[in-house]
Amino acid sequence: MKLYLMKKKIVIIIFIIGIIKVEAQTSTFKSIDDLINIGRYKKALISLKKMPETFLSHKKTASIYESIDDTKLAIMYYEKALIIKDDYMTRVKLGKLYKKRKYLHKAIIIFKDIVTKDPGNLLISYQLGKLYLQVKKPKKAIAIFKKLINKDDSNANYYYYKGLAYKILKKRDLKINSFLKAYKKDKTHLKAIELLARSYTSLRYKDSARMFIDKGLQINPNHIKLNKLKINNLYRAKKYIDAIQLLQKIDSLEQNELYTQKMLGRSFYNLKKYDEAKKYFNKAKRIDRSDYKIYGYLGDIAFDQKNYEEASLGYMYAAFIGKELRDSEYYKLARTYEELNKPKQAIKAYGNAVKENYKNHKALYQLATVSENYYKNKKIAYKHYKNYMNRFEMKDSILSVQVKRRIIEIKKFYFKKGEVLD
Repeated sequence: MKLYLMKKKIVIIIFIIGIIKVEAQTSTFKSIDDLINIGRYKKALISLKKMPETFLSHKKTASIYESIDDTKLAIMYYEKALIIKDDYMTRVKLGKLYKKRKYLHKAIIIFKDIVTKDPGNLLISYQLGKLYLQVKKPKKAIAIFKKLINKDDSNANYYYYKGLAYKILKKRDLKINSFLKAYKKDKTHLKAIELLARSYTSLRYKDSARMFIDKGLQINPNHIKLNKLKINNLYRAKKYIDAIQLLQKIDSLEQNELYTQKMLGRSFYNLKKYDEAKKYFNKAKRIDRSDYKIYGYLGDIAFDQKNYEEASLGYMYAAFIGKELRDSEYYKLARTYEELNKPKQAIKAYGNAVKENYKNHKALYQLATVSENYYKNKKIAYKHYKNYMNRFEMKDSILSVQVKRRIIEIKKFYFKKGEVLD
């Protein structure tokens, strides 16, 4: 009986001690919360470090670091807390911090686990779908967004991100249909409207593209990308004055932007306002000296003003620094050499244009005609003419007639000398 009473007393004492510890810990956390509320987070951290390492102490420490945007330490303490105890909300917080720190694969693991155990958490499912897009796993993203749509058909963003996934997969029709559904759900969904405008522009569906460009600009008249699409349409339609007005508008919104300066230069050039065009091309050059097209445009201005030496320098520099197809620059350079009465250099430049782009039929034609006029050996030009007919006979009927005539004349020339050309 005495032993039983002693054991009972010990249990009571342990229970009382436990209550005291819990109350002490609760009191400590309350004082820590009070410190945080008045901004004394350093004192709060010192108090937490003096406490035993528990799930709550790690979680509280993590929340402090999260509140001051020290995501690295916040992650570390949330991870420590989860080692001690698996907790739903803590995993959610950790997953969001992984995403914030761009630890995308870690975030996916946590969010996937949460969604598997709790399919009803649509917010985490939504985040998981977007993460799959970020790591270029569009099929998994589509599966997520399809499930979300089944649960909430009213959300335009689900259709929008599904469209982005189809875009990665190059599924054109499915992409456009998804963006259209996003737009139908939300007529103000600017991102969907912009991508519909871009899609229809690339497909050359002018009316549809124009409709979505205008709808987007009604919602946000200062939308830079939609304004650029409208400017491009105006430029293609040769409405250069209207294009300039819009370009000057977006230049006031985003100053010293390469696209704007180049398009202003090109628009003024087409209006033959060469001083204005030159001013904007020089601005563009200061922004990006590696853009070889700018030097070509400056060459065009000099050529039109019959300053052929300056034009040749512009075209030469464009061809020298260019990394993409430069046949246009070589072609213009050759044309400039012809004006300077330098046929040998013109032949070389036309040859470079043909090497750069074997589809440039005009360069090949010019190479043949200049070669015929320059070289005594007409077989050189004959070879180029024959090459032209083999490749481009159906390309340009007017040039093809002239080429056929030259082939006949050269064959006659050598026939009179007793030589038959193939």
